Amino acid sequence: MRRKLAAIAATLLITLSCGAASAQDMTAAEIAAIKNAVFNDPASPVMGNPAGDVTLVEFSDYNCGFCRKSMPVVMGLLKSDPGIKLVVHEIPIFGDGSRFAAKAALAAAKQGRYPEFHRALMGMNGRAEEASVMRVARDLGLDIARLKKDMESPEITAQIEKSLGLADDIGLVGTPSFVAGNRAVFGALPQADLAELVAEARSGK
Repeated sequence: MRRKLAAIAATLLITLSCGAASAQDMTAAEIAAIKNAVFNDPASPVMGNPAGDVTLVEFSDYNCGFCRKSMPVVMGLLKSDPGIKLVVHEIPIFGDGSRFAAKAALAAAKQGRYPEFHRALMGMNGRAEEASVMRVARDLGLDIARLKKDMESPEITAQIEKSLGLADDIGLVGTPSFVAGNRAVFGALPQADLAELVAEARSGK
């Protein structure tokens, strides 16, 4: 299935609601499964309004400079529009430090601290590596022993691999990538452009 999805990656980036004609030999069920994994994965962290009327999805990496640049923009959008549910897919593509940070962030979610930990990691100076990530965790008062234990859980490893596989399946070209409604866009965007993407998804276009 991976080869088949890779062959239609460009189509999926343009629209996630494509029919069989535009998605070559993909079935409606396969397309629906991809959309569900993007928007509704129960293990993916959620920020903003969990009961929001529109979902914005972000694929990100803590060592991605443009992801860090986007963080205050995304936070500003969530503040200005309380109806947005933000789903974050951790896809550590910039080395071991990125993977360590992603595991720590998902482990922080088990302590109910994902949003603040996510913001702190995106706002830190220097690369996200084991020492710097754990320093952030200590500064925020997380339970470090529990964090380390949870980071090694099979569930967190599986979640990261699932998100990486999903990004590969839908042909994302890098981080940050944002998905809302039927469109996916790549790169750090101005808040007005992100708001337009959300408004389009909300309108059902």
